[in-house]
Amino acid sequence: MAKYSLQFKLMVARDYLESADGFSRVSHRHQVARSLVRTWVAAFQQHGEAGLTPTRSHYSTTFKLAVLLRMYEEGLSYRQAAAIFNIANKSSVMHWQQAYKGGGLPALARKQRGADVKQNNTHSLVESLDGSKDTQQALIDEIVRLQLENAYLKKARSLGSKQATLSTREKTQIVIALRQDYPLACLLKAAGLPRSTFYYQSKRLAAADKYAGLKITIKTLFDRHKGRYGYRRITAALRNKGALVNYKTIQRLMGILVLKSSIRRRSKYTAYRGATSRAAPNRLNRNFSAQRPNERWVTDITEFNVGGQKLYLSPVLDLYNREIVAYEMARRPIFDMVRDMMGKAFKRLRRGEAPLLHSDQGWHYQMPAFGRLLERRGLIQSMSRRGNCLNNAAMESFFAVLKSELYYRKAFNSVAQLEKALRSYIRYYNHDRLKLSLCGLSPVQFRLQHCL
Repeated sequence: MAKYSLQFKLMVARDYLESADGFSRVSHRHQVARSLVRTWVAAFQQHGEAGLTPTRSHYSTTFKLAVLLRMYEEGLSYRQAAAIFNIANKSSVMHWQQAYKGGGLPALARKQRGADVKQNNTHSLVESLDGSKDTQQALIDEIVRLQLENAYLKKARSLGSKQATLSTREKTQIVIALRQDYPLACLLKAAGLPRSTFYYQSKRLAAADKYAGLKITIKTLFDRHKGRYGYRRITAALRNKGALVNYKTIQRLMGILVLKSSIRRRSKYTAYRGATSRAAPNRLNRNFSAQRPNERWVTDITEFNVGGQKLYLSPVLDLYNREIVAYEMARRPIFDMVRDMMGKAFKRLRRGEAPLLHSDQGWHYQMPAFGRLLERRGLIQSMSRRGNCLNNAAMESFFAVLKSELYYRKAFNSVAQLEKALRSYIRYYNHDRLKLSLCGLSPVQFRLQHCL
């Protein structure tokens, strides 16, 4: 490991604090690891120049206990604890925590060279610490108490509740789950639960769970759709099977089972390159509804990145039932991709059908060749106002769903693997994924039931 002088550390720390640059830019500018910059800055903020000077490499067991106690009390990270106590390496704190969890107090004591610390020497190790036995035991008890409270709070958050709003039944469930690791008396004290109430609720929980079968069905549906369904779509799927169940019950049971659906992120790709031709007026005007299939279509292009390689997807969406009418993928956003997609979409049209096609002002849609393509089939072109993605919100919504339910949930090894997954997902989206706005049916199911 490279050695750095005090002057160099001071220069790097002051550079970060006095400039508006982040850790990455400062580390790049001084050719030093980003983690070291963060460590030096934290130490300098806590102790000044003294925090950047070499410190002792051996610490007493009492000192290690004090560091761990402060971590548990304030929820500090390894780096923060090292900065506060002026410890040279944050990994030392990590090793102390792991040693304490694995072997307790004896594991924190430093072994003498050429000698092993045996298990039966625990008493002598405790007595050798600085301070009285009562103080040492108080530190140990306090650490155990904080570990217990931390585990209790984690269980409470997994139920989707805060500690103050937990019901007596939920508190009992948490105590039962942690009872194997911690004393019952300590758990009841942390939960604020009388012993008699705990045993009463335990007997009730031991009785048959009337929602046991429903929980299994919910878990099966959640796994079948790969975590893409929240409680609303789970409720719709159950009602389609004839089960009369309230959505609040599903929401509560999914909280108990710790089942949570995907969260959307925002797409960033844009194909706008300025005005290359005359833009069409916004004839759609945010009217994202249609009375029949192939009346109004929307389209756009989105970008995916796999290990520095790009993949572009260009779909056409029918506003009647939000079905993907046609799509095409390519490694580069070339015009042929859009042209081939429209060729597939035209095959879905019946005689006399000429939908309105809405897009943004991407260069593909401003090309005269694209306009002529639409004119030959009698389609009416419509474009969003420049810089306003809300004018094509229906298409943007599909991209958000696609990426949150597929792209952001899995690490892809190659573009070919992603392309295969996209084809599978689009079929799933059209045929199997329920939409609440379509009476709890998939796009294809809705079209077949309402357009025969």
